[in-house]
Amino acid sequence: MTAAENLQEQLYPAPIKSVEPGSPAERAGVRPGDVLMRVNGEAVTDVLDYRHKLERGVVTLEVARPRQAPRVMTGVEGTAQDHHRLMLPEPPSLDDTFTFTVEWEDPGLDFEEVLFDGIKKCANKCDFCYVHQMPRGFRKSLYIMDDDYRLSFLYGSFVTLTNLTEGDIQRVLNENLSPLYVSVHTANQDLRQDMMKWWKLKVKDPQAVQIRSMIERLESIDLYTQIVLVPERNDRENLDETVEYLSSRPNVISAAVVPIGLTGHRKNLPDVRTFTREEAQDTLKRLNVWRRKFLAERGTRFVFPSDEIYLLAGEPLPAEEEYEGFPMLENGVGMIRDFLTEGLPELPAALPEPRKVILGTGLLFAESLDRAVEPLRAIEGLTLEVRAVENKTFGRITTVAGLLTGRCFRHAVQPGEADLLIVPPTTLRYGTELMLDDVSLSELRNEFRMDVRAGGATLGELARVILDGAQSSGHQFGMSAHAVKDTAGKEETRPQA
Repeated sequence: MTAAENLQEQLYPAPIKSVEPGSPAERAGVRPGDVLMRVNGEAVTDVLDYRHKLERGVVTLEVARPRQAPRVMTGVEGTAQDHHRLMLPEPPSLDDTFTFTVEWEDPGLDFEEVLFDGIKKCANKCDFCYVHQMPRGFRKSLYIMDDDYRLSFLYGSFVTLTNLTEGDIQRVLNENLSPLYVSVHTANQDLRQDMMKWWKLKVKDPQAVQIRSMIERLESIDLYTQIVLVPERNDRENLDETVEYLSSRPNVISAAVVPIGLTGHRKNLPDVRTFTREEAQDTLKRLNVWRRKFLAERGTRFVFPSDEIYLLAGEPLPAEEEYEGFPMLENGVGMIRDFLTEGLPELPAALPEPRKVILGTGLLFAESLDRAVEPLRAIEGLTLEVRAVENKTFGRITTVAGLLTGRCFRHAVQPGEADLLIVPPTTLRYGTELMLDDVSLSELRNEFRMDVRAGGATLGELARVILDGAQSSGHQFGMSAHAVKDTAGKEETRPQA
């Protein structure tokens, strides 16, 4: 075995993206494209480990310079191939390393990735796993079943805890990685095992699958929890039991309740279904009893149903203050109310030139959006249509706007039928104009012979996009764990169905 091969086995080289001007790293000669190898002679697994080691005050960093500069492969701007991929040509040689020391000072390094040792994978085979329902043909990162507590701390992605080792648990406690976001689903251990079906060979510590035990072991860590609700499984009385248990633990800050998400690609998977209106209404009725009780006794509603449950039940959304600051907005709890919070700006009586605008959205939100934009229809010269777009990629059963793809819009919109098509910003990959199926807005503009833009994160911002063609700053998917998965997915193979 060569020295380079041995080094690669023991360490997790971290490519350096940028070096802060005037920093200790720049003064030491570190350049973008160099690779961090060790801190104080120890391997570094991720950016959290890196920061933790820096807290020692006086640290020596070992940096390697690859024999060849890393190659960055790019595509054509604005197309589905417009992406960047860092490629290290070979492991750095031991002879190419140098060190520098900092004393109570940030070295000034920014890394290409936040995880240097790769994403921790899921140990479960949940009946409701969305990855198992993915159609073929998407980029590899979307098939990665991540379950990494570090991404939970960094970005708020939900983890099940079932793949933790004793070392992981001790690290969470010792480094105070708080808060974490935990998928509980049910506090009934037998039911949780039946729903999640963890693989024994992938579970590193048998105690990690005991959800009550894990929540209690992490008593010093704040936990935001979620319950993915499956009809006739963990709803009704079982939901009551779970809420009661979670509310009894001082470190559980809140619980989000979201309905199971299904696609039309559930071959060879357990037979599950969505909620009926009556079942969604029963769920809200039960949760509202708890919410009133908690508010009176604790000053917080504690449990928060997702927007989808209200829409399925045909019930009005709560007022803004009932979301208590929107702590789990990215989990679909309060996104519509947050969208409506900024009202419409002052509207003109007429447009300088006639304009036809199509607002594309999912089947679930179309009616609510249509009511919200009704005042704009009084503007002379503006023809405004809210178009409920059927999901041709995941199936009609998938009704949320964020999972619409370029293929869906190609089926729903005819070339030249409008001046402007507005798509939900949640359909776009963070930092790009790419949808889940890698269709770009530029491609749609060319095909549809019209302007295509992302809508806004608020109703007011959406109105400005409609009236002025303003650039949206709305929420995009992939700003957290998905962005990390895109990096990790470069060397992954697609899991078998």
